[in-house]
Amino acid sequence: ACPRMESLPEAVLIRILASIPAVELVLVCRLVCCQWKNLVDGAALWILKCQQEGLTRAESDAENWQNFYFLSKKRKNLIKNPCGEEDFEHWGEVENGGDGWKIEELPGDFGKEFPSEEVHKYFVTSYEWCRKAQVIDLRAEGYWEELMDTTQPKITVRDWYAGRSDAGCLYELCVRLLSENEDVLAEYKSETVTIPQDNDASWTEISHTFSNYGPGVRFVCFEHGGQDTLFWKGWYGVRVTNSSVTVEP
Repeated sequence: ACPRMESLPEAVLIRILASIPAVELVLVCRLVCCQWKNLVDGAALWILKCQQEGLTRAESDAENWQNFYFLSKKRKNLIKNPCGEEDFEHWGEVENGGDGWKIEELPGDFGKEFPSEEVHKYFVTSYEWCRKAQVIDLRAEGYWEELMDTTQPKITVRDWYAGRSDAGCLYELCVRLLSENEDVLAEYKSETVTIPQDNDASWTEISHTFSNYGPGVRFVCFEHGGQDTLFWKGWYGVRVTNSSVTVEP
């Protein structure tokens, strides 16, 4: 006769459960019996799954290993089309001043190559304010309410900007964390960055991390833009690319 699952040593049972996809562990295996529920809710199973998949963290951070596992697996840039490879897909134009937004190939006239070889294009602004925005629906991306409200994982936003060496320009970044009803629960607003004419056209990264922002966050609204300071017709304003929003484990 086969030995019953209940008679297996717990360490063996944990090894068997660790081979099951995480979503099924939480939605199906937890419901089998009290023992399985305790194992799925405990740390040992998730520590093993993290080890198997090379997800590392300091033991001193050993809070919720299950959340750490899910956040690590999901970790990706939530901004779609960050470098203009799909034209303006996924971006909403908030302001389209002057000759409006345009996409150009790196390095562009009077420009410099980007620090990463994966980036080939950038968005460029004109002689009046150009702004564009993208709203990320955290639930649609798999970040469930309890996770956002209880764990409140850090949300890191990054953007890259540069000027042309022959023109001065302005740049701004504004990111808001929004509730279900789109109330602003937290906001980061950069200063207005001024790049002088005759600059070296180098790319600069700007970043901000939201933490302890309180319960209720369901959306992230990322908005950036700028203009040139010479009011030259065409596209002499700030260049932006490689924007990112990540929910950190």
